[in-house]
This record gives sequence, structure tokens and C-alpha cells, in this order.
Amino acid sequence: MSSPTSNLDANLAVALDALLAEQSVTRAAARLQTSPAAMSRTLARLRRVLQDPLLVRAGQAMVPTPRAEALRDEAAAVVRQVAALLTPSGGIDPAALRRTFTVQAADLVGAALAPGLLEPARRRAPGVSLRVLAEEWEAGPALREGRIDLEIGAIDHVDPETRVEELVTLRMAAGVRAGHPLAEGTLTPARLAAAEHVAVSRRGRFTGPLDAALAERGLSRRVSAVLPGHLAAMALTAAGDVVCLVPTALPGEPPSPLSDAAHALGLRLLDIPLPLPPLTIGMAWHPRHAADGGHQWLRNAVRRVLRPVHV
Repeated sequence: MSSPTSNLDANLAVALDALLAEQSVTRAAARLQTSPAAMSRTLARLRRVLQDPLLVRAGQAMVPTPRAEALRDEAAAVVRQVAALLTPSGGIDPAALRRTFTVQAADLVGAALAPGLLEPARRRAPGVSLRVLAEEWEAGPALREGRIDLEIGAIDHVDPETRVEELVTLRMAAGVRAGHPLAEGTLTPARLAAAEHVAVSRRGRFTGPLDAALAERGLSRRVSAVLPGHLAAMALTAAGDVVCLVPTALPGEPPSPLSDAAHALGLRLLDIPLPLPPLTIGMAWHPRHAADGGHQWLRNAVRRVLRPVHV
């Protein structure tokens, strides 16, 4: 046998609140944009469920019963809670965030992100911590399984459901130490090819787009070392006569924070006189986080750090 409350729905609570507030079927119907007849049927149902008349005639008006008086504040509170539950999020207060965000990125991206994210977080979101993980070959499973919140870098392997947003497009420059022979005079493809190079590849590859561009001119370079990260390659370049590739802003664009480490090491960035493909940096996340206020804060913070702003 079903209980009196087995068929209840939120609309009954809303109707009860309106009836007790207005103490009139007609005014309650107008408040809820329904007909007086429909509101009368709802009042009859509420009387059966609560086993109380709730509103009784007193001359030309209706007055609440003691049970109705006792229910008035509670009914209003329930309606407020239901409204809050079903109202879209209006954002989040960064100061109230207590989250550790995990980001997968190359070392150079992590080095650019960390100061740009942590300093604002320290001021506006002191409860936020950042964990930066080294790049994996495939980030899709990590995003899907919730092991990382964001992948940031050259996004070239995504699952169908993954959300991807491009942040900035960069070009590659030749990084050399101050006083390197290539820093003097005009840099030609032949001079670039003749220099000793250090390559960056997490897969250990010795060749890349620069080699393809040189090969079109019958040239080849000597790569003496392959390192998994840009920071190690830059440190080696700063200490010797090798060349490494450094991402930098396109002509006419604001400086990129991805070049900050090279400048800090005192490297000179030389324009490469070859048509190399641009490097697009983006961020990827799983759609489960699309509407999450904390994750939206994180994505906005990443945009502010990596997306160039014209002054």
C-alpha cells in the first residue's frame, strides 16, 4: 500500500508556499501563473496529504489553520532550497576554493605557468595548489579517468569527447649563448646547418621539422644530443656552443612567457631563415569539468598566462 507521500513532487511544495503566503486560491494561482480551478484542485490534494484543511473560509477571506501557520516558514525554506538546487551556478569565489589542480605539460610550459598561476592564486585563491606532471605520450586516458585536470601543450592526440581550446601560436627560434659565432652576421641556412645542435624530443627522436626544411635545400645538421625537455636543452646551450630551438612569439605579437627561461639563461634568440611550421599551444579537458566553477577558474587563469594581450 502506498504512503500519502509516495506521489509528492516539488510542485506541491511550491503550491503550499504560495497558498500560505497569499491566503487566497485566486492570488496563489496568479502568483504561479495557473488557473484558480487548478489551484483549488492542488489545495484539495494538499489537504488530503496533510490531513488538515490548511485554509478555511472566514467571511470573504480565508485564514490559515494552526497546522498551516506552523508550516508557513518551513514551506518557504523548502522552496528556496529547491530554487537554489535548480539554479545554474553563478560562478565561484576564488577565495573559497580548496582544490589541488593537476596539469600535464612540457617542462617549458610548466615553467611558464607556475609563476603566472601561483602568484595570482596566492593573492586571490590561497586554497589552490598546483601539481604539474611531465608529458605522457597519450593524455586522453588521464583526462577521461580524472587523473589530470588539464593537458597544456601541442594537443595532437585527443579522444572524441575531449574539449580543446587553442591558446597561442608561436614560432621556433634558434637559441644560442651570448658570444656564439651564429650571433654575429647574417644567419643563413648553411651556417645554421653547420652548427652543432641539441634536440628536444620526449620520444628520443633526432630529427624534426628543421631537418626537413634543411633537406629541401640539400643541407643536414649534426645533432649531438637529444634531451627530453627544453629547459635541459637551454641549460646545455647556455654553457656551450650548441644550438637549441626555442618557442617565441610571432612577429608583431606580445612576448610569450615560454621564452622567459631562455632570456633568464642569457640566450640570444635568432630568426631561422627557413619556413618552419608554427607551434600551437592549447589546453584540453574532459567535458565533466566544463561547468565546474573551480575548473573554469583554472582555465581562465591559464588563458591569462599563456594567451598574449596587446597593450
